[in-house]
Amino acid sequence: MTSALPGTMKLWQAWILAIVLLIASGVIYRVVASHLNLVVKAPIALPVPLSFFPNRIDYWSGTDLTIGTTTREYMERNFADDFLSRRYISSERNIWADVYIVYCSSRPGGILGHRPGVCYPAHGWIHDSVERSQFISRAGRQVDCLVNRFRKPAPAYEQIVVLNFYILNGQITADEDDFSGPLGRRPNLARDPARYVAQVQISSVLENSVRTAAADMTDRILEFLPDKDGRVRAAALYPAESGALR
Repeated sequence: MTSALPGTMKLWQAWILAIVLLIASGVIYRVVASHLNLVVKAPIALPVPLSFFPNRIDYWSGTDLTIGTTTREYMERNFADDFLSRRYISSERNIWADVYIVYCSSRPGGILGHRPGVCYPAHGWIHDSVERSQFISRAGRQVDCLVNRFRKPAPAYEQIVVLNFYILNGQITADEDDFSGPLGRRPNLARDPARYVAQVQISSVLENSVRTAAADMTDRILEFLPDKDGRVRAAALYPAESGALR
């Protein structure tokens, strides 16, 4: 009996140490997870907020669209760090287009939750088709894009065309595979605004309207997002002392 005591004590000591280590690792995990959650939940601000995007662009005049509480909460759950939703009207050409820009940097892969194929069906639209296409911007930039067509069933009988493309760390892409992998889903712990995915959606009832708006506005939109070198050209128009930077 006496000779067995040291072995029994060592066994109990090993069990106690294992339990202590288990509890400690659980505490550490919760602390780290809580910290990561706070980091990811805190929006990463662009040098110039998207709300400063011009209301007036050539013959287009824009008015902000109201974002409902439910939609805003959905956007926050999908890591929208900044966004713009605005209707532009050209009275001269008798056309209009809604411009929606969403910027995801705290978790770049969150942009997948803002795709037209996700958002519009969630609001009762039927996704009829999507096709790859291109357009030429005012500056002569060839932009790959996706053209989506949606409709609402009876009794609404509405139709809408949605042109969309993405900007991945300053590079335009229409390929969602570029950011849908593990790297895109990883949180931006460095809080670098130049690591991001942004989406541009331009919608209207006529394809000609969305293509015209895309050609006229894309170059200006890119000025508000970090380019491949991390520079935001719009920052020169809105210096820090003006209060535009946050």
